[in-house]
Amino acid sequence: MAPSFTVGPQGEKPRSDMRVTYTPQSSQLTINISSKVGVLFGNSINDLARQTCDQFGIKTGQLDIEDFGAVPFVIMARIEAVIKKARPDLTAEALPEMKDFCTYASRRDRFRRSRLYLPGNQPKLALNAGIHQPDGLILDLEDSVGPPEKEETRYLVRNALRSLDFFGTERMVRINQGDMGLQDLEFIVPHNVHLVLVPKVESVEQIIVVDKKIEEISKACGRAEPVYLMPILESGRGILKALEIAEASPNNVALAIGLEDYTADLGVPRTDEGSESFFARGMLVNAARAAGLQAIDTVYSDVGNEAGLRASVLEAKALGFDGKGCIHPRQIKPLHEAFAPTEAEIEKARKIDLAFDRAKEQGLGVVSLGNKMIDPPVVKRAQQTIALAIASGLLDENWKS
Repeated sequence: MAPSFTVGPQGEKPRSDMRVTYTPQSSQLTINISSKVGVLFGNSINDLARQTCDQFGIKTGQLDIEDFGAVPFVIMARIEAVIKKARPDLTAEALPEMKDFCTYASRRDRFRRSRLYLPGNQPKLALNAGIHQPDGLILDLEDSVGPPEKEETRYLVRNALRSLDFFGTERMVRINQGDMGLQDLEFIVPHNVHLVLVPKVESVEQIIVVDKKIEEISKACGRAEPVYLMPILESGRGILKALEIAEASPNNVALAIGLEDYTADLGVPRTDEGSESFFARGMLVNAARAAGLQAIDTVYSDVGNEAGLRASVLEAKALGFDGKGCIHPRQIKPLHEAFAPTEAEIEKARKIDLAFDRAKEQGLGVVSLGNKMIDPPVVKRAQQTIALAIASGLLDENWKS
C-alpha cells in the first residue's frame, strides 16, 4: 500500500484551517471533502483543490480534505505543502493572486511601538489581526511553530503575505535560526515582507549571511525595495556584541531584546523588577542609539495584567526604548497610550520646533529657546515627539496653522 502524507493541525479542529492527506496512487485523482460548510462551499473547495493539483501536474492519487472553514489562501497552502511532501522534486508554486492592499511599502523611520506576534501555523489569528492597528504584525516561523510543522507553515505565511489585508501595518516575519532561516527567506522575500526578525543573533556574520541571502533572492525576483532587519539579542554573547551587530547591515532598522532566552542563558529567573536584565537592556539601547537604530523591548507575558503592562512600558520608555512586543491584541492600545508623550513633553517639543522654524526664517545657524542654545539632536528629538503625539491622537497634524 502506498504511504500517505498529511499536513495541517493534528487532533484539534481550529477554525479557518484544514487537514489534508494525499495518498499517491496510479488511479485517476479523487478528492474527498469533509466539511461543515460543504453544502454551501463544497464545490468551491473541490474546484480550488483540483486547480491547485493541476498546477503541479497531479492527475492521480487520492486527496482527503477535512475542512474547518479554511479560506482560499489556506486551502492552496495546505494542498501545496502536502503535494510537496509526497513530491519534493516539484519546484512550481501555487500562488494566490497578490492583492493590491498587500503591495504598500514601509519606511526605516516608521514607528515600531508595538509588534504583535502571530504563530504562522494558525491562520485564524492572522485573518483580521490588522484591525487592531499594531505598528507591526509578525508572522512567526520560529518559537511558536513546532519542528514537525515548520516546513508546511512556510506556505501559509507566504500566502498570507499575498492575501491578507494588514491595514497598513508593517508586515514582519520572524525566521528560524541558521540554514532553516535562510530557506524561510525564499518563501517571504518575493512576497512583500517588509521586515525580517533574525532570532538569537550573537555575531555580525549571522546578519551578513541573512543580508546576502535577501540580496540574492531580491535580485532573482526583481525586488527593488529593501527588506529591513531587526536582530533579536537573546544571550550574554549577543548583548556584548550589540554595537557590532547593530552596525552589521545598512538594512538594520532596530535592535530587539528577548529576555526569556537571555535570562535562561544567564541561569537566573526573570523577575518583574528586572534587575537581572538592567545591564542588557541598557547595553542594547546604547548600541541602538549609537548606530541610529530603534531599540525594541521584550514582550510582557502576563496578558491579563494591564497595570503591569503599562508600568513595564513606562520603565522601557524611561530606559530609552521605542517599542515593545505584544502577544495579544488587547496589549496594543495600552502600550500605545503608555508610549505616547506627556503633555509636558509635547509642549516642550512644540516650543523647540517653533524656535527652530524662527531660526531658519532668520537665517540663523543656531537655535535658541530663552537663554538656552538648542543642539540639532534636541531639535530632532522634539520633532520625533511631535510626530509621535500626532500618531497618538494627542496633537493635530496642522497644529502650526
